Amino acid sequence: MAIGVASPPARKAGAATTTAPRRRISRRRGLIAWVFMLPLLSVNVLVILGPAVISVYYSFTNWSGLGPAKWVGLSNYKQLLSDPDFRNGLVHNLYWTLIFLTVPMAMGLFGAYLLSRVRRYETLFRTLFFVPYIVATVVSSAIWSNLLSPDTGIGKVLGINFLGNPEYALTSVAAINIWSWWGFVLVIFFSAMRSVDTTLYEAASLDGASPLRQYFHVTLPAIRPTVMFIGLMTIVWSFLVFDYIFILTKGGPAGSTDVLSTVLYRDAFSNQEAGYAAAIGIVISLISCAVVGTYMYIRHRRQWEI
Repeated sequence: MAIGVASPPARKAGAATTTAPRRRISRRRGLIAWVFMLPLLSVNVLVILGPAVISVYYSFTNWSGLGPAKWVGLSNYKQLLSDPDFRNGLVHNLYWTLIFLTVPMAMGLFGAYLLSRVRRYETLFRTLFFVPYIVATVVSSAIWSNLLSPDTGIGKVLGINFLGNPEYALTSVAAINIWSWWGFVLVIFFSAMRSVDTTLYEAASLDGASPLRQYFHVTLPAIRPTVMFIGLMTIVWSFLVFDYIFILTKGGPAGSTDVLSTVLYRDAFSNQEAGYAAAIGIVISLISCAVVGTYMYIRHRRQWEI
């Protein structure tokens, strides 16, 4: 009787003695993980978090970029509401976003579908489509600038100054960027299509669905989370676009290709209005945060997995 009563505490003591070392090992592993992460976290604090916090402060100041800053409160943000350059850049960013949410996305989906039907040289085609994305922006910009030149390129043949005419400049730069971007989108969509359960296609085929109907009723619903994620990144990157526009047109002619990033650059480094430029940067960040927050909310509600 006494032995039967005493046995449970003995088992608990044994369990406690085995649990304690496991906890110590788990803590040690966690500590080692944090030690390895510390250099990366330090770099992120110095390069990203630190400048971001400082930018928030300077956005409330009148600062030339050198010397002391004068606190002006919300004056910079009030000035944004009446600044024609800011409004012009914002409109062009919205136009750019609309283009990139439709043209390269549609090209990527269609190209991925065609590539999924290819049975030979699949890797070769994927590589060829992806090459423009990895070419340096300066190189591809120089190539396209010569191709569209009104003196020696396509512009001379058609009699159009693609990059020098305000009517065509922004669309021309967007087309050049699409050439570089859409191959990346295609590869991402193609990888997502490859992961779709093949039994879904078999069931649809048994029901008499054509390949096109399978694409719209099986493939697209299955890769919807990936499409939404690429759409999210497209919106964010559209508000951060800078390199192609700055290299090809520098925001001209007559501000026809200005976007928020080029306005920010000009105010910070040409007009010596770093405080005002910081306010523009904060607005861009808030727009990006709103887009990401909306996406995360939709993803949580729909329980999407990527």
